[in-house]
Amino acid sequence: MFDLAADKNLIRDPLAALERHFGFREFLAGQEPVVSSLLAGRDTLAVMPTGGGKSLCYQLPAMVMEGVTLVISPLIALMKDQVDGLVRKGVPATMINSTLSPSEQSERLRELEAGKFKLVYIAPERFRSGQFIRSLQQVPIAFIAVDEAHCLSQWGHDFRPDYLRLSEALERLDHPQTAAFTATATPEVQADILQVLKLREPYISISGFERPNLSLRVSHCEGNREKYDRLHELIRAQRTGIVYCSTRKRVEEVSASLSGMGVKLVAYHGGMDDKDREWAQNVFLDRSYDVAVATNAFGMGIDRADVRFVAHFDVPGSIEAYYQEAGRAGRDGEPAECDLLFNYADTRTQEFFLDGNNPGASVIRALYRLLRHQCGPANEGITMTIKELTDLLEIKNSMQVSSALSHLVRTGYIERFDVPGERARGTRLSDPARTENDLVIDEAALREKERRDRSKLDAMVKFSYDTGVCRQQWILEYFGESDSTPCGTCDICCESDHSDRRPPGDEEHLRVRKALSGIARTCARTPSGDWEGRFGKGKIVQMLTGAKVQELKAARLDQLSTFGILKGEGSAYVSALITEMEKVGLVAVRKTPYPLLGLTRRGAEVMKGDKGYRMVWPDRGKMSRTGQSVAENHGLEELAFDEDLFDRLKEERKKLAEAAGGVPPYVIFGNQVLEIFTRLRPTTESQALKIHGVGKVKAERYLEPFLQVIRDFGKG
Repeated sequence: MFDLAADKNLIRDPLAALERHFGFREFLAGQEPVVSSLLAGRDTLAVMPTGGGKSLCYQLPAMVMEGVTLVISPLIALMKDQVDGLVRKGVPATMINSTLSPSEQSERLRELEAGKFKLVYIAPERFRSGQFIRSLQQVPIAFIAVDEAHCLSQWGHDFRPDYLRLSEALERLDHPQTAAFTATATPEVQADILQVLKLREPYISISGFERPNLSLRVSHCEGNREKYDRLHELIRAQRTGIVYCSTRKRVEEVSASLSGMGVKLVAYHGGMDDKDREWAQNVFLDRSYDVAVATNAFGMGIDRADVRFVAHFDVPGSIEAYYQEAGRAGRDGEPAECDLLFNYADTRTQEFFLDGNNPGASVIRALYRLLRHQCGPANEGITMTIKELTDLLEIKNSMQVSSALSHLVRTGYIERFDVPGERARGTRLSDPARTENDLVIDEAALREKERRDRSKLDAMVKFSYDTGVCRQQWILEYFGESDSTPCGTCDICCESDHSDRRPPGDEEHLRVRKALSGIARTCARTPSGDWEGRFGKGKIVQMLTGAKVQELKAARLDQLSTFGILKGEGSAYVSALITEMEKVGLVAVRKTPYPLLGLTRRGAEVMKGDKGYRMVWPDRGKMSRTGQSVAENHGLEELAFDEDLFDRLKEERKKLAEAAGGVPPYVIFGNQVLEIFTRLRPTTESQALKIHGVGKVKAERYLEPFLQVIRDFGKG
């Protein structure tokens, strides 16, 4: 039986226990109501921002209440970090997960029954074992804390099928008091958590998502070189931080490039062995290394308070993932910087993940047919890796096979089991007589999940391009907080040049929709439904304005229904309009040997009538509808846009920005000004001063080096 001797000297006063066990004299905002709810015996759902101290909300009640508190945690690294921290504080805590041998697990359970621990961290996959649940039935449980509870929702950004076993496990444990904790959950994910865990009349605490010490920024980068330049600026200025990448390969590439620049860093991803990952985590935590380059597994629960920056080298798949990862900066409450290095082309990786996470019914049936064939009539369990199954099915995306396996487990058609000494897990059928045609698959639910997943990625892209709303406000509204105020520190709040952006009037909106319609008709549709550009901006402007040139005829662009749809606007105006549309994410340039202009998903929404966007509107007075060029208003000949000259001007701008103390390059001259320089090629100050965006002050400080680049280019 359980020995309550360890509970006899419990400190019943929460504040006294807070100081005794954790060294704090007062609670952080939002903590005390959650602690009080648990001490009152209520089921609880707590949504608290990263860095808001949610772990303490279950650790403190565990030290005050009689019995053992079980903490369900998704990652071994997260468990280890928290258990090590508790043990250092003198808290009797341990963990049970796959790193323990069967004999070690048995010993740990005996110690648990003997009353040796107050907090036990458990991996959700342990609940696959009926014997494990029966062992827990012998333990007086104070309550069960489900950490990172968004993992149990298939609508969440980090769904883990093993979390679904908790509902059955809780029932077999006679429904002990249960609390769920997460830092990122939309209202629909919150509802899913309540339903799956069957929380009874729960106390729900939404303590807010705002992180006022974080400065959020989106840096639009045309290629990796710009990303590395920005990373160097961050590391030089902030020293301590995490660079998140979307894939293992990208982690290795970024680590090698930054190491080559002299940055001392650690790399972390799922392809490394356990010892290497543990070493990377430990040397980052003990401050031996100040920069980590990692996939999103790194940092969940990592308690390093002095992280001064988080950079996303690739766009995440959802706002939830982005904000959770960004929230690992500034946990000490001091100012920290979060920079998303955005290039629309990076969304292709997330599209690949989206495709992998949403296998169709045909893939699920094909996998089941293969498993049934491999298991044979005797239904002998088979041990095959995901790669082996993928190769046999001849499917390109192995994630689809992994997701299909999870679906078959969730719906009870197959069973998965651990095989001692094997990394791959075993599989057997629940009913060998059942064929693939007997499977009942809710195809509508599969489509709905894919729709929701896609909407999350679309929201992430929309956030990246939206320059009309404070970044913090945008995110808080996404999570359902509509009464927030501008943060005053994000790039939107700080960059005054965005004040010129405004919603469209009816006529402006119509012109944008016409332009988008024309661009859409020049694109190729991909299997995933994207509009992939096939022509450069110059040809598209000519098509939209109805230019009678041989190049358009050769490409059959003059046969499109949108040929000349903006004929009355003039090429200079249409070109400027497309430039502004690109800045707000309605169109995107695909970097191939030649830059090709395509439509984005956000652009498709606007094309269909959505007016929820803001942009700078080119001055039609300076670019008349008779087709008069912007060049005619400056007395210069307008030449074709030259990518090489544009790159040289940007390189000069970068040098000047560094010489000016590392100011952002746009402070010197924005991309729009450099584009006009490229087309008009002024060589004197008087010519350049006629260009919008070149004032006398900037001309005196910065202009001459740009004019020299143009002069030198003309000589070449």
